[in-house]
Amino acid sequence: MKAARIHRHGDPSVIQIDDVPIPVPGPGEVLVKVAATSFNPTEIAVRRGILGPMDLPYTLGWDVAGTANGEPVFGWLDGGAAADYVVAPRSRLVSPPSSIPLVTAAAIPLAGLTAWQAVIPNVAKGQRVFINGAGGGIGGFAVQLAKYVGAHVIATASPRSHETIRRYGADEIVDYTTGARLDDPVDVMIHLVGTPPPWIPPVGTIISAAAPVAAPPGVPSSHMVTQYDTGQLTSLAQLIDAGELVVDAVTHPLDDIAEVHRRGEAGDIRGKITITAAGDTLRLRG
Repeated sequence: MKAARIHRHGDPSVIQIDDVPIPVPGPGEVLVKVAATSFNPTEIAVRRGILGPMDLPYTLGWDVAGTANGEPVFGWLDGGAAADYVVAPRSRLVSPPSSIPLVTAAAIPLAGLTAWQAVIPNVAKGQRVFINGAGGGIGGFAVQLAKYVGAHVIATASPRSHETIRRYGADEIVDYTTGARLDDPVDVMIHLVGTPPPWIPPVGTIISAAAPVAAPPGVPSSHMVTQYDTGQLTSLAQLIDAGELVVDAVTHPLDDIAEVHRRGEAGDIRGKITITAAGDTLRLRG
């Protein structure tokens, strides 16, 4: 089978498409025939070695959607899904949404769970919520979940994402590329960008799922680390099947994964990209 692996840490050129044996599941595990994985910016840090030492060679791919024992499954693993097959603990897999293709479902786990854990415990109906970084993969889910709970959503996004973010339900958009800023008060700020924000509006509390935020005096600020939760992932799937959330993703073949990483480092990706080793997919261009 094919697998996208790194044998050393470094730039995207260290990613290789290797021929490796199909893995064999152990007790409590199942063999998943992968439909797709997805690109997550955090995997850049994995590739670079920023997150600490790991056993090499290492197969990329945290999100997974595919079939196990003939049944559709999806979930979030500790790597290995950028391949034709992956072994996964059965306890980490749940049923995906039935209303979208399996390849698209691979866009959900990490980004969707991060958005869920940032929004659902912290945002209430009627509140004004400022989502910094709405054009990214997590941001799209965060905007939709904040609207789902009944919040007034203000989002930062570049012009290329405005139409999509409005479709997700954003009430106001701040175009950060023009130097615009938000001066009106908000109840909650959700920070989803890998660098500290250049400015902070008058705010009641700050939640960061990316770079830590130095909050103004007296403003509570927390930095969250996403936890895997199969119940929350199942709830996301149910909301998608109920039409409350939409999932947008562009799919590319496994051979393009190094180019996807290059574009990710350059900040040239918006939304989610899923990566599959099978099917008719368009190669990246430009």
